[in-house]
Amino acid sequence: MASLNFNDQDGVLRSIRDAPPTHYTLKIESLSMLTKNSLEKYESGEFEAGGYKWKLVFYPNGNKSKNVKDHISLYLVMAGANTSQIHCGVHAVFRLFLLDQNTSNYLVFQEQKERRFHAMKLDWGFDQFLSLKDFFEASNGFLMDDTCVFGAEVFVSKERSTGKGECLSMVKDAVMYKHVWKIDSFSKINTDCHDSKTFSSGDQKWKIQLYPKGKGIGTGSHLSLYLALADPTSLPRDTKIYTEFTLRILEQTHQRHQHGKGKYLSNFCQTVCSRNSSFVFYRVTSFWFSASDPERGWQKFITLGFVSQTTMGFLLKDTCIVEAEVTVHGISNAL
Repeated sequence: MASLNFNDQDGVLRSIRDAPPTHYTLKIESLSMLTKNSLEKYESGEFEAGGYKWKLVFYPNGNKSKNVKDHISLYLVMAGANTSQIHCGVHAVFRLFLLDQNTSNYLVFQEQKERRFHAMKLDWGFDQFLSLKDFFEASNGFLMDDTCVFGAEVFVSKERSTGKGECLSMVKDAVMYKHVWKIDSFSKINTDCHDSKTFSSGDQKWKIQLYPKGKGIGTGSHLSLYLALADPTSLPRDTKIYTEFTLRILEQTHQRHQHGKGKYLSNFCQTVCSRNSSFVFYRVTSFWFSASDPERGWQKFITLGFVSQTTMGFLLKDTCIVEAEVTVHGISNAL
C-alpha cells in the first residue's frame, strides 16, 4: 500500500491499521461475476451498531448515478429505520475498511466530521473510494483470487430532534372513480353498519358504510352514509389523503339520474328533478383521510321516512342503489 497515491479530498482521513473492523465485515468472492451478471452494485445484509441497523453498498465499477469513473464506490446506509428514527437525525462517525490481503492490514477511510443520517439522506460514504488501478494492482493485495474484503465501524454520537416535517404531493390530472353499490334485501339488514365491497381510487382501498337505522344524532330518524378507508391500519401514522367525494342514493323508478342539471351545494343535500320526476339525493365534501381519521360522512344523510316512500323510488323491491364518486387530489407523508 506504500505505493498508493491518493487525490486530495477535503475532510477525508486515511490510515492503516491491523485491527479488523468492529461492526461488520463483507467478503466478496468471484468479484468479476458481479460485472458479468450486470450487477452495478451490491448491498450487504443488515448489521447493528449504536442501536441502529446499517448496511454497506458497494459499486465495483463506480456509482454511475454520481458520474464516477475509474473508481470503486463504497457507502454506509442506514437500514430498517422506523418512523421516529427517520424523523430524528442520527449523528454518527463511521469508518470504512478495505483489507490488504498481503499484509493482513486494513486501509481505513474516515471523514473528519460526523454525519447526520435522516429521511432525505440515509447514505454517506465515498464516491471515489479507491481507483480501479490501485484496486486491481496485485502488489496492493486488495483483490486476490478474485476476492476482496470490506468492513465498517459505526459510532452513534448523539441524536438530535429536528422537529417533524411532511411532504405534500398533489395529483396532477386526478382521476375520479365511480363505484355503484346495489343493496338487495334492504329491510333485512340486521347489522348497525353495512359495508360495501372494497374499491380502489388514487392507489387507496375504499368502502362505503351504510347505517340503515342511522348513527349518532341520526339514529332512528335518518339513514347515515359514509366513505371510509378499507384498511386504515396499513397507512403510516402521519400520512393524510386529501379526497373529494360524492355519495348518492339513486332513484330507480325512471332510471334517470341527471344530477348535472342541478347545482351542487357543498356539504349539503339536494334534490334534483328531471321532467320525469326522477330524484337523486347526494352530498359532496372533501376531507383529509388518515389512519386516525379513516371515515367521513353524514349521520343525517336522508330521513328514513323519505327513503321508504314508494313514490320516491329510492327503495324498489327492497333494493337500494348507492353510488360513490371518489377523487384523490393529494397525499401528505412525513419526512
